[in-house]
Amino acid sequence: LFQAYSDWLIGVSAGLCAVGFASLTWLMPRCRQLFLDAGLSGRDMAKKDGRVIPEAQGVLAGAVYLCLLFAFIPLPFADAMLNNPVDFPHADFVLFITALLCVCCMLFLGFADDALNLRWLVKLVLPCVASLPLLMVYYVNRGWTRVVVPLPLRPLLGVESCELGPLYYAYMGMLAVFCTNAINIYAGVNGLESGQSLLIAGSLVVFNALEAGGEFAYWHRLSLHLLLPYVGVCAALYRFNRYPAQVFVGDTFCYFSGMLFAVAGILGHYSKTLLLFQLPQVANFALSMPQLFRLVPCPRHRLPRFDPAKDQLQPSTVEFCPARLSLLGRLCYLVASRILAPLRLVACKVELHDGEERASMTNLTLINAALVLFGPMHEAKLTRLLLALQIACTALAFAVRYPVARLFYGA
Repeated sequence: LFQAYSDWLIGVSAGLCAVGFASLTWLMPRCRQLFLDAGLSGRDMAKKDGRVIPEAQGVLAGAVYLCLLFAFIPLPFADAMLNNPVDFPHADFVLFITALLCVCCMLFLGFADDALNLRWLVKLVLPCVASLPLLMVYYVNRGWTRVVVPLPLRPLLGVESCELGPLYYAYMGMLAVFCTNAINIYAGVNGLESGQSLLIAGSLVVFNALEAGGEFAYWHRLSLHLLLPYVGVCAALYRFNRYPAQVFVGDTFCYFSGMLFAVAGILGHYSKTLLLFQLPQVANFALSMPQLFRLVPCPRHRLPRFDPAKDQLQPSTVEFCPARLSLLGRLCYLVASRILAPLRLVACKVELHDGEERASMTNLTLINAALVLFGPMHEAKLTRLLLALQIACTALAFAVRYPVARLFYGA
């Protein structure tokens, strides 16, 4: 259905992108005091004045996005409803509604986290539960669970493709968990959350447009309908969130954005390619794993430390006794001190206190790694550096997806 009416529907989605940008730009200043009065606010710790600004503004972006998509629902189904209700495309309708249901669930979870400060276990479990309706519809519609075997391995395995079955559904469930948390743990400086999300969404729009005439044209066009209005609301949010931030996006926006990317990737049949466009998020997650899984002490906030005298951000640190860590914890510390430290991705310092070794190590995030590698810098400069990294990784993703992939998978 989305393929049959693609010409004018894509135009409508592009129009909704512009409407989303204008609507959120108008709405945010007018809701500022509403959030401050409700106590949904935060202090900007990387500013000399430490001003208080509204928090959880991602809920406004999510609300505008859902309103736009709800208004879009009747358009592709109008002809069937009016002229041929007997052959109504129920499968297409359920697919689209389920995608919005998953996004709506994560918008709710994010706002609950901003208001109630949920525990990490809840943040890991609920995205998996929220993705179940989508995976169920994917199964009912006989979704693709077969992966193509690279050319060098085909003589060894004797097959061109491999059926993964339930393993592929487990992968998609884990993808939803990763996407909803990846942006949330790669945050903390003005404009980074909204900026990286805007760049990821823009790269996915370009990718879907390139693939819109291929084998999975239907699914890529469906993905475009989900992503184009998001680009508009995300661009408006970035306008208020970039340095100096007038608003904080909150966990609401991070979960909402991550689930939307996961839904678009799963329905668009490019769930593996999706990770290529999130290379900085993957790297940040890999670097953060020792602290996320509590193998190494993890403070509540791992944000860079602000130096008001120089108006610069410096890498934040955590202190612990290496001898008191678990075996895996000591192994992680060994890797950080012996491998990552010489690469200037982590800074470690060991001192003796009362005859016991105490280590001071920078928190394991890509933000702190950038500050260790390039030195302390102004917050705006740091954000530009990290967004430039996102753009460079996007260029690398397109290179891997097309020229390099042809070497391993053929035409």
